[in-house]
Amino acid sequence: MIALIQRVTHAEVRVAGNVVGAIDRGILGLVGVRRGDDERAADRLLEKVLSYRIFPDAKGRMNLSLRDIGGGLLLVSQFTLAADTRKGTRAGFSTAAAPEEARRLFDYLLVRARDAHSPVAAGEFGADMQVTLTNDGPVTFWLEAGATA
Repeated sequence: MIALIQRVTHAEVRVAGNVVGAIDRGILGLVGVRRGDDERAADRLLEKVLSYRIFPDAKGRMNLSLRDIGGGLLLVSQFTLAADTRKGTRAGFSTAAAPEEARRLFDYLLVRARDAHSPVAAGEFGADMQVTLTNDGPVTFWLEAGATA
């Protein structure tokens, strides 16, 4: 599994003009599910997201995690992260998990996130979403967990 995480001061997701998920200071995580990913990969990815030190301490160094600051987590499914972009000028999606499996693992990740942290918000799997964010820094990291990571 892949998470492109961004440190934000605010982020929200809209579907058909309605806000379905929003956070203030915290992490926006765009999540891609690849073929072969499983619950263990989701658990490892979640642990990375919650404990990755991307927030500044009193000295301005990135030494604090989402857990440390008690910030919000906004998870948004984004199958394009699992695309194969190594060749040509058009992405291939043979490396992405099938939609049913991706939905199952994203839902699993979301449940586990809500069990482990608060607040947690989410987009709507498979929907046409508009994501708005204020990236703080900007700070963005690519995290991976699973068979290919």
